[in-house]
Amino acid sequence: MLQATPLADGWILRHDGDALPASVPGCVHTDLLAAGVIPDPFLGRNETEVAWVGRRDWTYETELRAGPGASGHEQTDLVFEGLDTAAEVLLDGRVLGRTRNMHRSYRFDVTGLEGRLSVRFVSAYAEAEAVRGALGERPAAYDEPFQYIRKMACSFGWDWGPTLVTAGIWRPARLEHWSTARISRVRPLVTVEQGLGVVELAVDVERTRVEAPLAVAATVGGVRVRAAIDGASGTVRLEVPDVELWWPRGYGEQPLYDVELRLLHGDDELDAWRRRIGFRTVGLDRSADEHGTGFTFVVNGERLFARGVNWIPDDVFPSRITRERYRERLTQAAGAGVDLVRIWGGGIYESEDFYDVCDELGLLVWQDFPFACAAYPEEQPLRGEVEAEARENVVRLMPHPSLVLWNGNNENLWGFRDWGWEERLAGDSWGEGYYLGVLPRVVAELDPTRPYTAGSPWSGSWERHPNDPAHGTHHSWEVWNREDYAKYRANVPRFMAEFGWQAPPAYATLRAALPGEELTPDSPGMLHHQKADDGNGKLRRGLERHFAFPEGDFDRWHYLTQVNQARAVATGIEHWRSHWPVCAGTVVWQLNDCWPVTSWAAIDGHGREKPLYHELRRLYADRLLTVQGRVVAVVNQAPHAWTGAVRLRRMSVDGALIGEASAEFGAGARAVARVDVPKELEPVGSKEFLVADADGLRALSFAAPDREIPYPRPEFEVALVPGGVQVTARTLVRDLLLQADRLDPEARADRGLVTLLPGEQVTIGVSGWKTPDPDAARSALYCLEHSR
Repeated sequence: MLQATPLADGWILRHDGDALPASVPGCVHTDLLAAGVIPDPFLGRNETEVAWVGRRDWTYETELRAGPGASGHEQTDLVFEGLDTAAEVLLDGRVLGRTRNMHRSYRFDVTGLEGRLSVRFVSAYAEAEAVRGALGERPAAYDEPFQYIRKMACSFGWDWGPTLVTAGIWRPARLEHWSTARISRVRPLVTVEQGLGVVELAVDVERTRVEAPLAVAATVGGVRVRAAIDGASGTVRLEVPDVELWWPRGYGEQPLYDVELRLLHGDDELDAWRRRIGFRTVGLDRSADEHGTGFTFVVNGERLFARGVNWIPDDVFPSRITRERYRERLTQAAGAGVDLVRIWGGGIYESEDFYDVCDELGLLVWQDFPFACAAYPEEQPLRGEVEAEARENVVRLMPHPSLVLWNGNNENLWGFRDWGWEERLAGDSWGEGYYLGVLPRVVAELDPTRPYTAGSPWSGSWERHPNDPAHGTHHSWEVWNREDYAKYRANVPRFMAEFGWQAPPAYATLRAALPGEELTPDSPGMLHHQKADDGNGKLRRGLERHFAFPEGDFDRWHYLTQVNQARAVATGIEHWRSHWPVCAGTVVWQLNDCWPVTSWAAIDGHGREKPLYHELRRLYADRLLTVQGRVVAVVNQAPHAWTGAVRLRRMSVDGALIGEASAEFGAGARAVARVDVPKELEPVGSKEFLVADADGLRALSFAAPDREIPYPRPEFEVALVPGGVQVTARTLVRDLLLQADRLDPEARADRGLVTLLPGEQVTIGVSGWKTPDPDAARSALYCLEHSR
């Protein structure tokens, strides 16, 4: 039987003649940080002080011993699941191999060998710049050379991330001892045919003895099948009757089946492969209609409005992300009503832990191939690396029922057309051959059970603009960059794959990241932790369209920018959900952060939830009530009809009721109903607003921007109750927010922004608050006030 021995201990990192303790998995930055050689790059402006690390070459070393597992086995392999990135692997000075791709695994035959194992990493800058010198300059959204090396692009910085260019053994390493044969690859095709679950396992083996007769025995769902291996490959088919279907969250359960495949030589078990699978069908309806070209996910025959978020690496040092951290972050996503997570193309193919959790939680996964915001050369050495990594990762991720889409790239087709690349390239390769050639060919060959799309955004054809909202996927960034978020209502995209609005992280996150700094929007640390081009200027202009800018009041600025972020995203999602099924999904940019930073994230770099996160819980609930002009849209994503009556009230900000009516509605399953607002209930002027209530849900519509609304001086009572804070309004209290982290860095509130009418009451649950105090609670409560 194959024996695996982890190689996690005994590593050192060579630094200026010293031997520092090293962690595997890990990276240079985390090892230097642990040794006290560099300051924490997440604090203050330390990022700039450690920039030299990415420009250096580094060597990891350990003693390689055959170990007890080698005895009696015919072959020993040295296996690296991930090397970041350009490296030379040596054993006692003998070169075992060279690598240049972070996204691949590597295997070297070390049978009978022992000695000093060295992994010498060349600076990713040096490797990328050498490739650029050989192949020529290509345009990109940033000046860094990330498109010339198969490495996590955002290591080189992004408009939300630091420039911390890593190197190291970033995924586990091990020795494998085996005899006769081992399983080199299993490619599982999982389908459902009229209630029958079908699993086809295409098996490749590596042999030490060509003549040895081999067989495989496979088991799933109580079904057992045995088949012979002819040469180096074979296929075994299992049919499982009456399978339970795997569903995305909110549509059904997520039953998972253990599948096991054993490689046999006579009665001897040589190797085994074990995974979990789920039975489901997935399709993507891209048919043409009177509105353009659709983009609708179909799972088990059910058409979905995808309630999505974009995912970036949860740490700029991915080796630090544990299974528990993945579970925490993805559980937060599920708690916000999310049912689809898009793994963005400037990051990585995530670890098995990520997809395992998505399988369990029912989170659909849209996987970008790692290409983003740049023209990528298609010549060697990159072309061969691209195909090799695609082949490995497509097969690696195939068992996961959560994975429903392969996407060729992020914004590169759009960039070619709109960002001046076409003229600058003057005929040079730029990646089109990957997105429309190599990658769809690999997916069609290896994983025909899942759809592929060439990019995001992509209209499906060069005959149309790549970012045409009427066709396929659309990204909306003109709004954040130049317009008011009301412009989100200007069109109805078929699928909104990226849009978002910035806000700073939680106050406690800022205090921890910028120790000792007097915080202002433009203080040195705040500016360093704002990576977007003119980010603070866009935040200010976005605020000033709705509020008087709070000059000199950081706490007020912090609150209002977080309110504006939640409002902006709500404006888009409410509009687009109200137009289902023409619009079939929204994917918010972004769920998470990789460090403490002002960004578009709903969850900040310390895992704290911004008001946007809590707003997503409302926006992505099965039932949503929203006022769209003179109509109340009753959005029902539940599997059963929603009938009832909506109570409409025209009110004044001083609490007076001007008019009232009730209107019945009936929204079918997965459907939207519309209720006209009577003209006499339409609010007029800056003092009036509309309230729509139905079955515990509420929608509000104000007729003027906040800066023009004469809000009364907010009056409310605060009381501590078991497990939280109770607030009772005496006046209109709009967008009340308890910033729980101001009470205690460990404290969390269970809700975000809430608007109370006079006499209404809300209880905000608070966890992690060690010393509850009513005065502290009141000081941590914020709401809107009249700008006088």
